[in-house]
Amino acid sequence: MDMPETTPVADLHGAFSGLREELGRCIIGQSALVDRLLIALLADGHLLVEGAPGLAKTTAVKALADRIEGDFHRIQFTPDLLPADLVGTQIYNPRTTEFSVHQGPIFSNLILADEINR
Repeated sequence: MDMPETTPVADLHGAFSGLREELGRCIIGQSALVDRLLIALLADGHLLVEGAPGLAKTTAVKALADRIEGDFHRIQFTPDLLPADLVGTQIYNPRTTEFSVHQGPIFSNLILADEINR
């Protein structure tokens, strides 16, 4: 019985190493942020990113979404934010007399919730 040249773990390691290098080229000087983004991605979890303006927080999440070919949405939290702004709504079309669903940004692969402290 022949052993495969690579294992699924080795393939995954190679893919994530390449992704880490790509993100490192895009986001310079933020290796800890890149590592935490990838850990959250692997763990299928969430990540709270805090920092001063201009530290590439939005750029990092957007770059990750681009590299994994996922949908990205940024939600600006404001005092007047409504649930429909997050989940979407149904729009009535009088011509067809039917409702069409317009999904909100919460249905994206990666979401950046900005200014959640408001």
